[in-house]
Amino acid sequence: MSTSPDHTPLSAPFTGTGPRTGVVLSHGFTGSPHGVRDWARSLAEAGYAVRMPLLPGHGTRWQELARTRWQDWHAALDAAYLELADECEQVVVAGLSMGGALALRIAANRPVAGVVVVNPALVIDDRRAPLAGILKLVLKSTPAIANDILREGINEGAYPRAPVAAAHELNKMLKDTARLLPRVTAPVRVYRSAVDHVVSDASMVALRRGLTRAPLEVVRLANSYHVATMDNDAPEIFRGSAEFIRSVVAGGPPGAAHASRKDTADD
Repeated sequence: MSTSPDHTPLSAPFTGTGPRTGVVLSHGFTGSPHGVRDWARSLAEAGYAVRMPLLPGHGTRWQELARTRWQDWHAALDAAYLELADECEQVVVAGLSMGGALALRIAANRPVAGVVVVNPALVIDDRRAPLAGILKLVLKSTPAIANDILREGINEGAYPRAPVAAAHELNKMLKDTARLLPRVTAPVRVYRSAVDHVVSDASMVALRRGLTRAPLEVVRLANSYHVATMDNDAPEIFRGSAEFIRSVVAGGPPGAAHASRKDTADD
C-alpha cells in the first residue's frame, strides 16, 4: 500500500517510567521525516521523548536544498539534541543514511547514551563526487536515488532529483564526520541491509575503521533495501532500537553492544 508523504517534524514528550530518556532522530539526504516517522512513533510509544526535525532544504522542493550547507543540517539536529538534553537525563541519537552520519556527528561532539543508525552513509562511491564542487557550476541536479525499498507500493516521499550543490555539501560533511568517529565513545548499534543500492559497504568499512573507542554491534537485515525503516524489516528495527535504548540507559549490556565488535544475523 502506498503512503502519503508527511514532511512535518515530530515532537513527542517523555511518557515512560524510570530515567527520563530522549531520542533525537534524523532522516536522510533528499528525504524527510516521512521516511522515519514510524520509527519515531514506535520510540514515542515506548515512552521516550522524541524529536525528529525536518532538516533545512528538505520536504519542499529540491531547489531549496541546493541553497543549504551541511552545517545547516547539522545545526538543526544539534538544536533538537540540546532541546532534549534540557528535558531529559539521557539522550540517544539515531538516523537513517545521511541521518546516521549526522547522528554520529552529534555523538562525537555531545554526551549521548547511545547511537542507533540504519544503513549509515559515510562514503559516496560515485566517481563524480570529488568533482561536485566544479560540476555544480554547470549541472544543477541529477536523478535522485529514491524509494530503494523491497516492499512494493511504498513511497518514501524523497525528492526526484538531487541538487549537485547539495551533493557537494554532503560529500564534505561525510568526510569530516569520518574524521570525527574516534571521538565517539557511546555504544553504537547499526542496522545494515544485505542489499543496499544507495550506500555501499565502503561506508561500513569507514565506520569500523573510525570507531576505535565505541562498542559496535551490527545487525544484518536480510529482507530490506536501503530505506529499511519503511521496508520488511522495519518491525525488527523498531523493537531492537527500543531494547537497545533501554539497555544503555539502564547501564547494562545492550545485547551484544558492549562487545568490541559483533555482527548478528537477522532471522
